[in-house]
Amino acid sequence: MSQNVYDTLVERGYIKQFTHEQEIKELLGKEKITFYIGFDPTADSLHVGHFIAMMFMRYMQQAGHRPIALIGGGTAMIGDPSGKNDMRKMMTKETIQHNVDCIKKQMEKFIDFSDGKALIVNNADWLMDLNYMDFLREVGVHFSVNKMITAECFKQRMEKGLTFLEFNYMLMQGYDFYELNKKYDCKMELGGDDQWSNMIAGVNLVRKKSQKDVYAMTCTLLTNSQGQKMGKTVGGALWLDPEKTSPYEFYQYWRNIDDADVEKCLCLLTFVPMDEVRRLAALKDAEINKAKEVLAYEITKIVHGEEEAAKAQEAARAVFASGGKSDNMPTTEYDKETFESMDILALLAETGLAKNRSEARRLVIQGGVSVNDVKITEIDKKFNEQDLDDDGSIVIKKGKKGFHQVKVK
Repeated sequence: MSQNVYDTLVERGYIKQFTHEQEIKELLGKEKITFYIGFDPTADSLHVGHFIAMMFMRYMQQAGHRPIALIGGGTAMIGDPSGKNDMRKMMTKETIQHNVDCIKKQMEKFIDFSDGKALIVNNADWLMDLNYMDFLREVGVHFSVNKMITAECFKQRMEKGLTFLEFNYMLMQGYDFYELNKKYDCKMELGGDDQWSNMIAGVNLVRKKSQKDVYAMTCTLLTNSQGQKMGKTVGGALWLDPEKTSPYEFYQYWRNIDDADVEKCLCLLTFVPMDEVRRLAALKDAEINKAKEVLAYEITKIVHGEEEAAKAQEAARAVFASGGKSDNMPTTEYDKETFESMDILALLAETGLAKNRSEARRLVIQGGVSVNDVKITEIDKKFNEQDLDDDGSIVIKKGKKGFHQVKVK
């Protein structure tokens, strides 16, 4: 008999909290259920924080359970206050729709939507036409304000001021579960641990209104050994869209993580079998780099495909091994006039090796920048044809791990 997906998820470290642990274990073992995870379309791409949810979903689907990817076209009109110090920026309906379309395309790379094996549903379909009076009478009556204001998702906002708009978010998310249960017999909600309060609200609402047994389990958030969220880069979030974060940059991020985070990332973000995960995670000192290579390759393969993963790996090896170049490393092209008008600070900022000129200045002053392996010490340093290699390029290096090739046409 195949392993209960519950055991797989626990062994790999996915599960943080359950509403009904024993019942969930039994349910997942005896029947194939429909479950859902919600994604608010706050950008036109998913990022690595969503990727862990996609992996959670994929493991469930591989075990025969049916996922619903719920895109929050309706809830995005309000904005989730969870973990936020300030109210989210309000988006237009057009922006939300554009983001929904982009995210749908990305999800198809991870989840099998053929023959009804998974569904993509947009909560705008039921939230946008709700009658507010009916909603208050049917749904609002089941929510205790006393209980809501103690919820973790509102705590950070209570100090600065929580708007009534955002206070409604929990009711909306709870109502989503009620609708999905009614339409698709959806029995479980999965999500990040920061959604725990909202998920409990949904479970309680369905149980009260429909008298049906439904459940929720949360996933560990992707944090490093210091407890900080992973997936932040110089350019902001680590996006799954190759136009926003190139496959090489994506690969490099995982290749350069701390030794202490290798095992967790192999467990949560790859399909590498657990025996092999334990073997790789046990490697010490320089040997741990082999584990990081496996990690970076496997994650990049899932997100960008085998060909891009192989290119990124080849580029990284070429640069690390010889300080050399590769056609696959990040490259920016300039015409001769533009190139010669830019100083080192402009080049660092334009290529994304620094966030802005002030960060670039700090890097140069601290001795962290070299061009073609020559350390740069002047903040107003400019380059010309004499500085270019035979192929008309230079390689800018930031620290030990940041590389960018500049080609002059």
